[in-house]
Amino acid sequence: MDDHNLLAERFEENSTRLRAVAYRMLGSLSEADDAVQETWLRLSRSDTSGVENLGGWLTTVVGRVCLDILRSRRSRREEPLSARLPEPIVSREDGVDPEHEALVADSVGLALLSLLETLSPAERLAFVLHDTFGVPYEEIAPIVGRSPAASRQLASRARRRVRGADMLPDPDLARQREVVDAFLTAARDGDFDALLEVLDPGVVLRSDGGLVRPGLSREVRGARAVAEGALAYSRLVPFAQPALVNGAAGVVAFRGGQPISVMGFTVRNGKLFEIDILADPERLRRLDLMALLDD
Repeated sequence: MDDHNLLAERFEENSTRLRAVAYRMLGSLSEADDAVQETWLRLSRSDTSGVENLGGWLTTVVGRVCLDILRSRRSRREEPLSARLPEPIVSREDGVDPEHEALVADSVGLALLSLLETLSPAERLAFVLHDTFGVPYEEIAPIVGRSPAASRQLASRARRRVRGADMLPDPDLARQREVVDAFLTAARDGDFDALLEVLDPGVVLRSDGGLVRPGLSREVRGARAVAEGALAYSRLVPFAQPALVNGAAGVVAFRGGQPISVMGFTVRNGKLFEIDILADPERLRRLDLMALLDD
């Protein structure tokens, strides 16, 4: 085996971890794949003969690539009104696709990804690399251009935000599905009181803007406001079919054989705590949802 093939083999051994790092950093499968590909290109152009820990080296490189992407987003002001809605991982209801298992491990739900979107790029990188993947602050420091102590502070600020949010959903998937189904039934029937019953008083609904405002996320807070908005989505309920969205109960709506929306839900204490709606046609096309369509 020549050196190039050996390097490619060693890269492949690390690719699942790299994709998991990139997805947590970027909240987008397509961008995560781009970041991993760029990491391979940098590896193939580098002299790694002196690298003792190739896995650590690759994690550092993919971190740099993701940080560049996050900073580029901010400089282009892609999200002028609110945080960017993450790109979900959608699987059939009978189980998470094995290819996606590492990406949704450790409760990487949409609620966590949405919170990570509110962090600065440097905070997000320090938190993800250190707290999730165990990268030492001494290795994070040169990526963010700070000292190890300052990198520790970046991760600490992010950690306080994450721990203060309490985003862990109810673990029982069957119970999650009951709550989601109750919400959809109430929306279909136009039952405002039943909607209020299933919604947490502080529920948050996020939407990416769909066809009307593609790329511009909007946020609605509070049970009454979300219930009023849910009635507007009632027309989609007949087209919705169950799915797993980042490992939790969700739905995908198809019309005319084409996906028109993905809805992810965070259920806590038997109530809907967060709802995320992805309806931007361009982003939906990147999710490869046709395999979910019922035969």
